[in-house]
Amino acid sequence: MKDKLAPYIPEHALDSVFELIKLNRVHLKIVNERVTRHGDYRKHPDGYHQITVNASLNKYRFLMTLIHEIAHLVAFEKYGRNIKPHGDEWKLTFQRLMVPFLRPEIFPNQLLPLLARHFRNPKASSDTDATLALALKQFDPANDKNYIFEIPYGSVFRIHNGRIFKKGAQRIKRFECMELSSGRVYLFNPNAEVELLPG
Repeated sequence: MKDKLAPYIPEHALDSVFELIKLNRVHLKIVNERVTRHGDYRKHPDGYHQITVNASLNKYRFLMTLIHEIAHLVAFEKYGRNIKPHGDEWKLTFQRLMVPFLRPEIFPNQLLPLLARHFRNPKASSDTDATLALALKQFDPANDKNYIFEIPYGSVFRIHNGRIFKKGAQRIKRFECMELSSGRVYLFNPNAEVELLPG
């Protein structure tokens, strides 16, 4: 199991992560990319804990996602199943599990201050922290995707399922974008990854 995990996380995190997996009896599945989420946790009826993480994530995002999901497991086991999935108990657990990994042997120096700030009050997704998401993106394999907040107003873009939109105004945190085929307006997270089409 340890050698299967090695290509996906920073080398100096491997032993500690493997211990967490063993300690919490995690059945880890590394899966092909799902567009809507980086990972998830489920407790099966027979009691075993399954965590899935996308294989396509860079090592730093993979590590954060795996610890995020282990934090769900640990928080539910400690505080009971009635807690909010990303409530105070989970935040406290995620912070406690993640802090030992926030070291220069594991994360690049330019990420450490952003991670320290993020983990003061971790969100349900690191993608909602635009500064951190952009910093993590530079470690992704090269691709032709842009974040919505990076592209100019009025740009036309395609999303993962082939639908085509035009970027409109920002409404509080999200962007209003009109689907060209239907004329309907949808709200997009600023960090949604899209393919910019020639104007």
